[in-house]
Amino acid sequence: MIESYLPNFVCDKFINNPHYRNGHLRVINALEHRKVVGLHTPQMKEIAKRINSDGIPGVIPAGVSAIRAFEESNTNDLCHEEIMVWGFLINLQKSPLHERMAMLDKYVPVIDNWAVCDAFCSNAKWMAKTDKAILWNYLQKWFNSKREFEVRFAIVTSMCYYMNREWLETIFAKINGLEIDKIISEYKRAIPKIETKLKQNGDLPRTGYVPGNSPYYVRMGIAWLMATALAKFPEETRNFARNSNLPDDITRLYIRKARESFRTREISAI
Repeated sequence: MIESYLPNFVCDKFINNPHYRNGHLRVINALEHRKVVGLHTPQMKEIAKRINSDGIPGVIPAGVSAIRAFEESNTNDLCHEEIMVWGFLINLQKSPLHERMAMLDKYVPVIDNWAVCDAFCSNAKWMAKTDKAILWNYLQKWFNSKREFEVRFAIVTSMCYYMNREWLETIFAKINGLEIDKIISEYKRAIPKIETKLKQNGDLPRTGYVPGNSPYYVRMGIAWLMATALAKFPEETRNFARNSNLPDDITRLYIRKARESFRTREISAI
């Protein structure tokens, strides 16, 4: 696809500063098989805009044809940045909702880290203007998935575009009913002593490991949603947190997220 085109946009710091490069890789925490070239989000957005309007001659066509090219590729061979650009291309289209959902049917199963998931969702501004009931019905298959980032996609979309009084109880009921222990993650649980030793030795970051229970990024997504809800609806969120069926570790993650946010650090989480 476009991997050979991407190195032109990698910053010198990523190339020449190992500490910076390793920090970038740690934050993204891509799975072991997923290559990370080193671009930042603004550069990937600009590349998506260029492809959407003009394509890249000899590399990829413009507009919807570029999305079709991604869909027909071997997605296991795509690098992290190519998947990001693919998502930004979907968000740039001026398409009817049914066509958007058809694109998402191909895209969402390819999402395999939090950065891709959250970048897509936060930039899908078209969701704010679409029919919320139709979109909510569409999200149910992702909520009901057994794959980590398909579920996180539904959670983060709900947080971004349904966080209002009309939908609050519906969102809470949905996350309360998730069968979290049946969701499969490709990430491995990190052993703290090993991680500390690697860090002290200055070794390259180990990607594909997480510091908490599986599926870690679903658990963190729920905690983030609840901390966001606390900022807008504190009493309702506290009541939900006290009476939900969520595992204790998710409640702890939620409390931590609430304490870390400037919007909620002065608000009681429980």
